[in-house]
Amino acid sequence: MYYTVFDTPVIRTIARCFSVFMLKVMGWRTAGRLPDIPRFVLIVAPHTSNWDFLIGFFAAFALRAKVYWMGKASLFRFPFGSVVKWMGGIPIDRSKSNDTVKQTIAQFFRHEKLIIAIPPSGTRKRVKEWKTGFYYISRGAGVPIVLGFINYKNRTAGFGPVYVPVGDIETDMREIQAYYADIQGRYTA
Repeated sequence: MYYTVFDTPVIRTIARCFSVFMLKVMGWRTAGRLPDIPRFVLIVAPHTSNWDFLIGFFAAFALRAKVYWMGKASLFRFPFGSVVKWMGGIPIDRSKSNDTVKQTIAQFFRHEKLIIAIPPSGTRKRVKEWKTGFYYISRGAGVPIVLGFINYKNRTAGFGPVYVPVGDIETDMREIQAYYADIQGRYTA
């Protein structure tokens, strides 16, 4: 992948201190630890607000995680495109099918260390069913899924368990979603 804010020595230290401070000021805390595995898909749920990005970004710094994340291509336009990319963003053109799953799997095969955060809802809107791209990326790249969360109920963000899919999507999705049963997004309706 490319050089990000997480790789910039002085800035990464300042950003970590600032993130820890801001989480505290905002009344948030982190939970869990960065798993000691070099490559994984990090799902972050629920995703119901633009605030989720900021809280997730602060939590990533506080927990010392170099995270890449997927965002809609319009976020990467001039004049802020290179800054958004430097923050770990990967542009996704959602207007057409681009084999995003295959492209992401290829990135996992090219890099020894890689964490890609994906909101399984695929949007900030409330959805009944999650998108399954994260699942197929995990299976295709042979990497586990780490269950990340942003819980507004107790103002906690962080890493949950590592989940290794067994290959039965219905069973796997049911078990993954069960973990999020008591985790509340900013907006619930």
